[in-house]
Amino acid sequence: MNGCACDQPGLCPVDEAIVDLLAQVPTPPAVEWVALEQALGRTLAEPVHALRSMPAWDNSAMDGYALRAADLQGGPGYLPLAGRIAAGDAALEELPSGHAVRIFTGAPLPPGADSVVPQELVRLEGEGVWLPVCTRGDHVRRRGEEFERGTCVLSAGICLRAPQLGLLASLGIAEVAVHRRLRVGLLSSGNELREPGEPLHPGQIYDANRYSLRAALRGWGLEVDDCGVLEDELSASRDALSLAASEWDVLISSGGVSVGEEDHLKQAVRELGELHLWRLAIQPGKPFAFGRVCGTPWIGLPGNPVAALLTTLVVARPFLLAAQGRSDVSSRALPLPAGFDWPRANARRQYLRARLEVRDGELRVVPHAQQGSAMLSAMSWAEGLAVVEAGRTLRAGEPVGFLALDSLLA
Repeated sequence: MNGCACDQPGLCPVDEAIVDLLAQVPTPPAVEWVALEQALGRTLAEPVHALRSMPAWDNSAMDGYALRAADLQGGPGYLPLAGRIAAGDAALEELPSGHAVRIFTGAPLPPGADSVVPQELVRLEGEGVWLPVCTRGDHVRRRGEEFERGTCVLSAGICLRAPQLGLLASLGIAEVAVHRRLRVGLLSSGNELREPGEPLHPGQIYDANRYSLRAALRGWGLEVDDCGVLEDELSASRDALSLAASEWDVLISSGGVSVGEEDHLKQAVRELGELHLWRLAIQPGKPFAFGRVCGTPWIGLPGNPVAALLTTLVVARPFLLAAQGRSDVSSRALPLPAGFDWPRANARRQYLRARLEVRDGELRVVPHAQQGSAMLSAMSWAEGLAVVEAGRTLRAGEPVGFLALDSLLA
């Protein structure tokens, strides 16, 4: 990372940090083939081309009656029925001139038919049906109107979720090429940390970071190994990091990365590879680090629980998704009216824990009253993050960026 702007004195803009991280993305993991039922949340490794047109034949979009529109001669009329076609039937015989056929949604149109009249618009009488005037093509799904055979329907690098898996199944595809899950070693640093369920002594706290971060990483489809809490001793930290680096694609730790802070973690990283300490122009989460441990990428997060999770979602996420092979790693803040004032500009971009509420008939972004970097209750309450740019003031009603947490966790 020679020449990295974030290594210079002062605060590093968030967007610059993300660009610098993306420049260090390793080659995505190897490709493997998995069954569709195992592909949820995986990253597509190869583009998918349609093996057939969709629809594969002209078919009815409604339950009703298929006919030639010209047989009604521009007005309502009576046509005798020539049969019945249900979904799954093969319509091989041509529709006789001057006739209609009973048809159901998804059933193939018989040769010669060009329109469908919904069943609620007709009146049955004897061996035929009274039909209103219709236009050629009404309620017909044409062969290939969605896409033709050979069309690229899914690009490499997308995350496979419910819509994509349904599309693949509709094309008859049973297996798909995906990248092996990126393997992440996750650990915490700090003598004060204890596991949930253990008794606390004075000065000790429970380690929340590994639990929130592990959930976020697994939600992105990554394989996560819980490496526990580093001992606050140089040789032990060095040995633990060296072992983890030999087994995992990326290492992530929380705590011990503040500039000037005495911590064996930073020294161990320096001795095993390279260390870059950044002061990000972000609140919460100013201390952030990136480096390599025995050649393996390492991300160092702040220790405060909200700051650790937030910088993971905002700063580390693009790097991790790109390392998994994902093509679109950006996050998009929607401009929505602010439900609050921000009278004093700050040198750092603010990510306020917020919700959407309807006030005076208008959707507004409303922040939690408590914005401390250790207050997970506000993060749990939030639906998203209100993004107030560095150097900006804000009045209620003015647009503010809103990042939905659901989108950041996907």
